Amino acid sequence: MKILVTGAAGFIGSHLSKNLLEKGYTVIGIDNMNDYYEVTLKQSRLGFLENTNFFFEKTDLEDQKKIKEIFNKYSPDVVVNLAAQAGVRYSIENPKAYIDSNIVGFANILEECRQHKVEQLIYASSSSVYGANESYPFSVHDNIDHPLSLYAATKKANELMAHTYSNLFNLPTTGLRFFTVYGPWGRPDMALFKFTKNIIENKPIDVYNNGDMLRDFTYVDDIVEAITRLVQKPAQPNKEWSGKKPDPATSFAPYKVYNIGNNSPVKLLDFIDAIEEKLGKKAIKNLMPLQPGDVPATYANVDDLYRDIEFKPKTSIKTGVSKFIDWYLDYYKVEL
Repeated sequence: MKILVTGAAGFIGSHLSKNLLEKGYTVIGIDNMNDYYEVTLKQSRLGFLENTNFFFEKTDLEDQKKIKEIFNKYSPDVVVNLAAQAGVRYSIENPKAYIDSNIVGFANILEECRQHKVEQLIYASSSSVYGANESYPFSVHDNIDHPLSLYAATKKANELMAHTYSNLFNLPTTGLRFFTVYGPWGRPDMALFKFTKNIIENKPIDVYNNGDMLRDFTYVDDIVEAITRLVQKPAQPNKEWSGKKPDPATSFAPYKVYNIGNNSPVKLLDFIDAIEEKLGKKAIKNLMPLQPGDVPATYANVDDLYRDIEFKPKTSIKTGVSKFIDWYLDYYKVEL
């Protein structure tokens, strides 16, 4: 089976591509290698994907001509779309980047999936779509009409766009709402990376909402395991779906949305404690208010995921943080 992975040089995309290659799949990776964060890190990730069954194409998703050429060249069986402009706060500074990549780019992927009759499209959504919701844990069967950032709005738009293609063209689509993914090879703009770097360098860390945040931190290997299982399980129509009581997570069309989270929210200060314990150093905390676009808590209901693929994330914070820091110290050649 040939699987096209967009964002293959990214955090989740590189981990997923490596796992798929180890399982014997052929992987076609797409990434634009942009400089949103250090390009050398992306190049290093590509380095561990060197394999006779890995093919890499550098391009932007919004380059319709190039995307069409790639689909024509490789004719993938399954597409996993992980490429996106990430980051809640950056979407306030640079909204166009989000429209270009997350809306225009995703439309190009959908259209090529339709034209090439791929077996299924799996794509990254985000826990940020829950926005102003305060009913915990967040359920895929809840309404999500009140996003708090443009990033969240683009992810909800992806789910809506996917549904139209499932409906019009019988294209199986599966949306994955990721909850605060962390682990080795993570992005430098993510909390764990920034906290670790600053604590090592004796610099303050910004702790938003005065530390009164809850996050359903999810280790990257758990995300990858869930996606890999879903590759073999395309979305199916829900025969019991009713337009009188519409279920947002399923459809009369081959469409499904899942949460992928640890189902165990952790206080931000406890997360910082785990970093401090591993490093043997205390953080200098700069307590700050809740930032625009941020939500105070995330908490995933993963019942649907467990029911359908008999798997739910389970890596503990202590284990996951330890593995990240081991990687960080090795990759950046840091001695404590």
